[in-house]
Amino acid sequence: MNTKQLRQKILDLAIRGKLVPQDPNDEPASVLLERIKAEKEQLIKEGKIKRGKKSTSTSDKPHYPFELPKGWTWCRLINVCHIFGRIGFRGYTKADLVSHDGAITLSPSNIINGQMNYQHCTYISWSKYEESPEIQIANGDILLVKTGSSFGKCAFVSDLPQKATINPQFVVLKYIFCNPRFLTYLLQSGYARKNYDDFVLGTAIPTFTQVALGDMMIPLPPMSEQQRIVNALDKWFNIIAELDSETMEINSTLNCTKTKIIELAISGKLVPQDPADEPAEELLRRINPAAVPADKSHYGQLPNGWCYTNMNYVCQLYDGEKIDGKALINLDAKFLRGKSDGNILNSGRYVPANTTMILVDGENSGEIFTAPINGYQGSTFKLLKINVEMNVEYVKMIIRIYQKRLRDNKVGSAIPHLNKKMFREILVPVPPIAEQVRIVDYTNELLSKINILTETL
Repeated sequence: MNTKQLRQKILDLAIRGKLVPQDPNDEPASVLLERIKAEKEQLIKEGKIKRGKKSTSTSDKPHYPFELPKGWTWCRLINVCHIFGRIGFRGYTKADLVSHDGAITLSPSNIINGQMNYQHCTYISWSKYEESPEIQIANGDILLVKTGSSFGKCAFVSDLPQKATINPQFVVLKYIFCNPRFLTYLLQSGYARKNYDDFVLGTAIPTFTQVALGDMMIPLPPMSEQQRIVNALDKWFNIIAELDSETMEINSTLNCTKTKIIELAISGKLVPQDPADEPAEELLRRINPAAVPADKSHYGQLPNGWCYTNMNYVCQLYDGEKIDGKALINLDAKFLRGKSDGNILNSGRYVPANTTMILVDGENSGEIFTAPINGYQGSTFKLLKINVEMNVEYVKMIIRIYQKRLRDNKVGSAIPHLNKKMFREILVPVPPIAEQVRIVDYTNELLSKINILTETL
């Protein structure tokens, strides 16, 4: 069980009354609900909130998903708070936006790991801010994303740096009559997430209505127990955050170790040299008789039998052969990363299974993949033609070492793409072919052991 799953398990225990013990002296939640009802009626009379719309439920008898402890009760979300949003509001125009002298506008990207983060906010004019007092945000409010791919993200608002409002993807929960941090935790639980999934309308832009959200049945503990649950969850999640931090630190160390292993490998310091191996200069002559080995002393010392050359001598970029009338998977980035089942095309540039491909367009230009099956070349890819005299895995190792540099030196502005000149000029340390095989085998053995450690974290 990873820490994300652990968080959800603890939240599940909390909202079912199984995380902290009940106290028979607590005022029952049913009494709390009656008091809330009276307080809401007073707010309606004062014109601060409007009476909620009639429930969309088709049944007079609500469904209770699980049994609650004594003193708890089921109620609808709208019974313990009021939900605000701007119906039909599509966002702010350029005329509404200002540089810094204005209110900040919060978006789903300001919620990170269930917490508010106020960096990288958009600013709107004060006049636009004053137009919608119902979505002006205050400390103690709860924000919940109701539309878009981040639907269901939720956070408690605290430590606001200045006056703020929300973009159209949010609803804001105000006039919260139970413990707002307990309610936030409940809305972040797997139980709530299942409800959001059931509420969603549409697939291109998933969304759910405020009425459906307000109708959601929630388990409500006595007020005193709500605070005990919050205290317990805070304690548990602080421990989990420490575990996450330590895990990230360990992962960072392991990743640095991987990089160091590869650096040692391609500098001839990982496996011993064999004087009986054919010198790399002979190998380079077979690759290209016109190729001139780079000066070792200029770039750094290499072991005897090694030489330097440029990437364009050992690897070229090319496109697959054009084929029509054959149904094959489109080998795009989403499919190759396992995030899509893949689209079927009837024509394209043919890519045989096990072909090495490199991403040449987009933010991650320089990332390499291996085609798992026969397919068509994705529009943002090139194929890598690695010379048959070189060990394919050794060359891929070199490219991966340079991946960050390639990513940081993309060319083009509208669509950044691979700096092909830089790629061709990558300096390749070339060992004898027999040593390339030894390097790849031993490097893979070490990296495999590190991967096993990583998977146990």
